[in-house]
Amino acid sequence: MGIIQVNNIKLFANHGCLDEEAKIGSEYRVDVAIKADLKKSAKTDNLADTVDYVHLNHIVKEEMAIRAELLETVAQRILDRFFKELKMIRKATVSVAKINPPIGGNVTEVVIILTKKR
Repeated sequence: MGIIQVNNIKLFANHGCLDEEAKIGSEYRVDVAIKADLKKSAKTDNLADTVDYVHLNHIVKEEMAIRAELLETVAQRILDRFFKELKMIRKATVSVAKINPPIGGNVTEVVIILTKKR
């Protein structure tokens, strides 16, 4: 078993419960970690034998572009697509952070972390 991480995916999106969040948007950071059997790919040096991190990044970007009120919803959609499209994944964790959230205080970010197992 091995771990592939794609960290600090920076995006701009329009998630949130407030109407102004839908209009002006915010900056987000997404981190993903997946567990899969990487022994074969370590030996074959073949992309077909591993989980392609380009594909992971592509899923994150597409799902982040679809508006949701809650970050939990976005994180769950990302996880669901990982497991649907990438059969090698055994476990995945997705962290979605809203940078400078409009919550009436000096808060750097709010983060939602979800994990799913096959």
